[in-house]
Amino acid sequence: MNDHPERWSRATVYPDMWADPADDPRDNGEAPEGELATLQDFLSGYRLTLRMKCEGLDPEQLARRSVPPSTMSLLGLIRHLAEVERDWITWITGEPLPKVYGGRDADFHEAVADQAVVDASYADLEREQAAADAALAEHPDLGERLPKDGIAVRELMVHRIEEYARHCGHADLLRECVDGRVGQ
Repeated sequence: MNDHPERWSRATVYPDMWADPADDPRDNGEAPEGELATLQDFLSGYRLTLRMKCEGLDPEQLARRSVPPSTMSLLGLIRHLAEVERDWITWITGEPLPKVYGGRDADFHEAVADQAVVDASYADLEREQAAADAALAEHPDLGERLPKDGIAVRELMVHRIEEYARHCGHADLLRECVDGRVGQ
């Protein structure tokens, strides 16, 4: 008996894709104009990819942890990225904000299989993304140095993309362990 789910994809055109190109909401067919728009487009794409990796799962599946001793789960990633978005606001404004979930690693430790926790976690992520986006929108010059460590807006944007891209890689593996679904 095999304890592992069978690998599968919804894609029919390219079997290693998450969705067929015509059904993929990340590609609207338009190329962004300019550096800032390109950075924002990549960030939006990775944010959407993370959501896509979590869609269709119940609270137990979202909260399922990877391999001991790791506390990583898809729900934990949602909560972790809410914390990271809040931290980026501090980088932008220079004003420290309290953590969304409190103590160290509470984003992962408290990612439990409860629909209320799932709903609140998604709401937290959306709120923190909007707040970080709004704070950064006040600094359209990519070369401007921000209060936290004098980081340039450009570097912060690239760091945001890198953070989501890295965690989307984790989400790929977590999702495959949950139900076998594969694809980028």
